[in-house]
Amino acid sequence: MLSELDRLVDEVNAVRGPLVGPLRVGVIPTVAPYLLPVVLPRLAKEFPDLELSVREERTDPIVAELLAGRLDVVVLALPTPAAGVTELALYDEDFVLVAPADFDFGDLERPDGVHREALSRLDVLLLNEGHCLRDQALDVCRDVGARPAAATYATSLATLVQLVSGGLGVTLVPETALPVETRRAPHLGLHRFASPAPFRRIGLGFRSASPRADEFGTLAASIRSAVAEAGIAEGVRPA
Repeated sequence: MLSELDRLVDEVNAVRGPLVGPLRVGVIPTVAPYLLPVVLPRLAKEFPDLELSVREERTDPIVAELLAGRLDVVVLALPTPAAGVTELALYDEDFVLVAPADFDFGDLERPDGVHREALSRLDVLLLNEGHCLRDQALDVCRDVGARPAAATYATSLATLVQLVSGGLGVTLVPETALPVETRRAPHLGLHRFASPAPFRRIGLGFRSASPRADEFGTLAASIRSAVAEAGIAEGVRPA
């Protein structure tokens, strides 16, 4: 009954016009600090009647909130780990290998970049369980038979990069996070992977039964344009 009531409210809001009135958005922590400063000013300019509220949370909780009707749309790494969610791809971003500045890769780094197989000989630091970025990094490691460092985890990308700066290992950082996180941590070296580089896809997710699909398509187009115009990083591409 609550789901049906939420759908009726969405239908009423949809009649008022695109992106007018309240919009509850969930964003995962490994996207929010890097994407929102680029996107929010554009949304405020393009849609002055939009009443935006933002909640930052990890993937599983925000998807649960979305399906329960407490969020209207979410920004997260695709694919969404639940049925009943329609996805709109926004952009792809490469992972970059971040290591201590004085780290000696030896024969692991070649002229065309670091090959993924190098991860099997490195101590890879990860985020705690519950972060989708951890799962994505694990997938990259498993592809080459690498075993992440078992004793050291972090609750945020900022802490993870600081651990690398302190010499505890290496990690994988998405392109959009590099300008912010590497500025706050000294003694780092950035090493790009040889093509094809590992990457993740960021997108919008909304309830498949929502009558606001056209609005969310407009929102996705605005975000794509904001990312393209900002030129966040060389390893970020429209999806």
